Amino acid sequence: LGTESISFQPSEVAKIGLIIYFAHSMSLIKDKIKQFKYLIRYWALLGVFVVLLLLEPHFSICIIIGLTMVIMMLAAGARIRYFALAAVPVVPVGVAIAIFEPYRLQRLITFTDPFKDRLGDGWQIIQSLYAIGSGGLFGVGFGNSRQKFMYVSEPQNDFIFSIICEELGLIGALAILALFGYMIYRGIKIAMNSPDTFGSLLVIGIIALVGVQVVLNIAVVTSSIPTTGIPLPFFSAGGSSLVFLLAAMGIVINVSKYKRQPLL
Repeated sequence: LGTESISFQPSEVAKIGLIIYFAHSMSLIKDKIKQFKYLIRYWALLGVFVVLLLLEPHFSICIIIGLTMVIMMLAAGARIRYFALAAVPVVPVGVAIAIFEPYRLQRLITFTDPFKDRLGDGWQIIQSLYAIGSGGLFGVGFGNSRQKFMYVSEPQNDFIFSIICEELGLIGALAILALFGYMIYRGIKIAMNSPDTFGSLLVIGIIALVGVQVVLNIAVVTSSIPTTGIPLPFFSAGGSSLVFLLAAMGIVINVSKYKRQPLL
């Protein structure tokens, strides 16, 4: 097997590595996370990773990691008001990053009305919406998608949910969303029953990672947010992403073997 056939995304390691580190560190400081001087340390570390990912560049992973870490910090007991204050400088910086990069600015412009450029930048999202709409209630049948042939580009990757909607219809799409919802629910139950804070925060981080990616991916393919590269967990093609995601779920299953003992 030649080295040319092997690809690896360092950002996938960063996602799981940060979750493990944040869970371990916050489990040690416990209620101190409510103090601003401790919370800002995690913000600084997160900022370093975000800058490195922007240099890659990988803007979508920055969004995923940022939201996942925020959920973990809030679950650990951080005060919401500190995040509200932090949003004041962070939001303008995020907007600037999106505007000053030409291809990101073009995506924002296309998002406002993709039908203005049907054969250009609006093509992908328009074809995605056609696929979703043509699925109807029960879909055209498994494997019978027409939009995946030369219409929806790379249908096995970020826009696979639109093909699912076309082939399985509204009923099939809702069934898949229900499965994701049940998995997130079970993850929360595992986190609540974890015997220690580390295991609880670890599971919350992994489940948040999956949930954030699901929400953002579906928002992209339905044109609810501007187009960006976010895979649908367990469905989108991608070697390193799937490997690390399965490894993370293995961690969740391992934590589920240990339950908090009732007080006597």
